[in-house]
Amino acid sequence: MKRSQYEDLIEPLEHELVAMARWAKATGERICVLFEGRDTAGKGGTIKAISERINPRQCRVVALPKPSDVERTQWYFQRYVPHLPAAGEIVLFDRSWYNRAGVEKVMGFASDAQVDKFLREVPTFEKLLVDDGIRLFKYWLSASQQAQEERFAERLEDPLKRWKLSPIDVASRTKFAEYSAAREAMFAATHTEHAPWTVVDYNDQKHGRLTLIRNLLDRLPDTRVPEEGLNWPELGHEPLEEDFQLLQPIAPYPLPHSVED
Repeated sequence: MKRSQYEDLIEPLEHELVAMARWAKATGERICVLFEGRDTAGKGGTIKAISERINPRQCRVVALPKPSDVERTQWYFQRYVPHLPAAGEIVLFDRSWYNRAGVEKVMGFASDAQVDKFLREVPTFEKLLVDDGIRLFKYWLSASQQAQEERFAERLEDPLKRWKLSPIDVASRTKFAEYSAAREAMFAATHTEHAPWTVVDYNDQKHGRLTLIRNLLDRLPDTRVPEEGLNWPELGHEPLEEDFQLLQPIAPYPLPHSVED
């Protein structure tokens, strides 16, 4: 999908996302969205597309690092609970408690017993969230290994994207089938009526973003809430210039002549 076409299609969805945030604030709704999927599938870009037009004090992105030594001794879900949404908030999890059924299982960071325990407990955990009124959405972003390899190569060659690569990414390239098997076991245990999974094709990331956002908006009730009126009187005088006494602005960034002209 061309960038120009994508921008034309995403703009009306952005207006709907802003309206959704206004509705959540007015009604006290709590919205929690989990983004899981293949490495390089496009979780970060989708989260940015959803959050960048919404007040960051209302819409939070949660991307937790690996657990600390203390967190490893806690109840598994404990480190995620403090990040759940309060009234009027939207929380977007860039990976979530499902790490245990994915990367931790495939890479051997969790034992079979720990994974089995997680898969037994997570439907109950999510039922508690939903029964308490949290609107929980779980998305799996799918991408072929061909698409994944192309994106890994792009990150490897681009110094601005190299930070996205890690030793885990290197190891995961040989475990594509193992991740598929882990995903299917996870779906079998955790695709429930109260918290179903939704799979989105992300071989074309722009098209995937549009698909996911449209699906998310369609699963919410009518979110139309009138914008609050804002009294914006005339300034009443000519605009004032900045008047610095003690300090002065630093020298401007030097622009090429073509830009200055």
